[in-house]
Amino acid sequence: MNVENAVSARYSAAAKERDGSLCCPVTCDPNYLKVIPQEILDRDYGCGDPSRYVRPGETVLDLGSGGGKMCFIVSQVVGPKGRVIGVDMTDDMLALARKHQEAVGRAIGWQNVEFRKGRIQDLALDLERVDEELRRQPIANVASFFEMEHRFSQMRASRPMIANQSVDVVISNCVLNLVDPAAKEELFAEIFRVLKVGGRAVISDIVSDKSVPSSLMANPELWSGCIAGALVEGDFLDAFRRAGFGRVEVRQRQEKPWREIEGIEFRSVTVEATKDTSAAPLGSKSQKFSMWPVPSSRGKAVPSLRNGDECCGQSKCC
Repeated sequence: MNVENAVSARYSAAAKERDGSLCCPVTCDPNYLKVIPQEILDRDYGCGDPSRYVRPGETVLDLGSGGGKMCFIVSQVVGPKGRVIGVDMTDDMLALARKHQEAVGRAIGWQNVEFRKGRIQDLALDLERVDEELRRQPIANVASFFEMEHRFSQMRASRPMIANQSVDVVISNCVLNLVDPAAKEELFAEIFRVLKVGGRAVISDIVSDKSVPSSLMANPELWSGCIAGALVEGDFLDAFRRAGFGRVEVRQRQEKPWREIEGIEFRSVTVEATKDTSAAPLGSKSQKFSMWPVPSSRGKAVPSLRNGDECCGQSKCC
């Protein structure tokens, strides 16, 4: 199964018509929603609110920005001196976000949001430039395939979509679990690469309490539904540390599971990881995730969320 195709197809459809089964409703500040069109709100899919950890004046990168809701919220938080970049690989989601981009900016009072097409595990490669290259020179044989590969490598090196150490905060809302397991380590490495020293990754995502079996991982609906790609909670935290982050803290953790399938609990967590001055990647890229259950307590108390307070409850959806 091609995970990327399964995810892209479902979210492309969800950009056109709301899919209520995709992830879960999220509570956020209603004051920020007043300028956002209902079309975007109806097609927002997430499991947390990383915008509450963003500060005025910061440059923020939103991974898997979808229809743009979180970007437009963050635009209001960072203010006119801040900047927001949304990255998504789905053309229909990008079209939805860009359709309202100028009008939302006028309503806010400033234009500081842009949307780029790319894969979040390969933030150096601008997929719109890739589209242009392929239209100009389609791949016709093996030789042209190798030539195009070389051009893509040059693009990454000379004109990266997101440059090294160029953003203050990387946020994401229920998207990291959608990345193929083979690319998970590259994903965390890319988050680390683009952050400035002292920068932060604030990630809301779905995690599990046990390893997801291959039978569930083979189901495309569960992949695009934020289930099959969920990391065990302990692995999720360790992935930040292995990428080089110094301080890794759980900011929010859902008390009751969002879903339970075959005895496995799936819940939302929001993690903040800091790239400090001594930050450096640990270990080799061949390291695999351990996929073991995480202990229920890790010493420091973590704010818990009752169903309905944040992710996956029906009473406070925004």
